[in-house]
Amino acid sequence: MAEDFIPFEGTKTEQYEYVLAQIEALCMAESNAIANMANICAVLREQFPWFWIGFYLVDTAANNLVLGPFQGPLACTRIPFGKGVCGTAWKRNETVVVPDVTQFEGHIACSSLSQSEIVVPLRRNGAVWAILDIDSEHLNTFDETDTQYLGRIADMII
Repeated sequence: MAEDFIPFEGTKTEQYEYVLAQIEALCMAESNAIANMANICAVLREQFPWFWIGFYLVDTAANNLVLGPFQGPLACTRIPFGKGVCGTAWKRNETVVVPDVTQFEGHIACSSLSQSEIVVPLRRNGAVWAILDIDSEHLNTFDETDTQYLGRIADMII
């Protein structure tokens, strides 16, 4: 049985260190990636005041990303390879930080409330198999600290 998650107050780095320990324990106790993704979304949503947190899984046959576990309002169900921030992160096989989504050519607006975004690829044998997508209602929300820690979280999901 899972323990209650109590958000931690502190610097961004301290908050990440706190959730990292929680997420590591969750992932060590469960081998199913989808279950871990669902719990990671819940932990991140409880800790950080972000608008939307979720995963998209690579659908190789359709050459697009398909919606996976998430927390937040309704989302885009499929995103083509190379399209929007998510498809771009998949194509580049790298984290993409967008301080202002209105400045990102080809941004796919699943919600007009999203103002900034970070997308982190999950890799197996060097290939992207899923992405972690996080949107904020505020401009310039994400930085190098987010990139570093969300990358570490993405690496925990096998």
